[in-house]
Amino acid sequence: MDIKLVVFDVDGVLTDGSLYYSENGECIKRFNVKDGVGLKLLQDKGIAVAIVSAKESEPLSRRISDLGIKHFYPGSKDKLATVHGIAQQLNISMHQVAMVGDDMVDLNVMRVCGLSIAPADAYVRVKSQVDWITEAKGGEGVAREVADRILSLYYDLDEIYQLTTTEYFERKR
Repeated sequence: MDIKLVVFDVDGVLTDGSLYYSENGECIKRFNVKDGVGLKLLQDKGIAVAIVSAKESEPLSRRISDLGIKHFYPGSKDKLATVHGIAQQLNISMHQVAMVGDDMVDLNVMRVCGLSIAPADAYVRVKSQVDWITEAKGGEGVAREVADRILSLYYDLDEIYQLTTTEYFERKR
């Protein structure tokens, strides 16, 4: 397996899929810090990360900016075309793409990728059609689990995680 790009859906993958609204009608999203570390590690090791979501939100845009993710496509109405475009831009084949999704809208992409992954609590029809189901539920470390598993194909994870606290925080910037 030669994964060069990992694509993540947002709601139900990087979040638990819940929608929280403030008194003012503002949508609030909760993200897992462990997922952020996983996304950064993938990028640090030369594996591109893309976030492709059908929805747009300010909290999501801020989180992606904080993580320095270059390939961010909110409001994508055609995820398959979006992912094909990213693969072309990176000059890789769809077999070098891993897709992490949780619902039916993600399946058309997952069917043509080299590796399809769903969270433990993904929609049952999705879980029945993917290569791998994570132990983590959406919003509870899915991206970190995916990052660890993909990175373990190429690296010794013990070496990656033997950073001093200073090195760790310097790499997070």
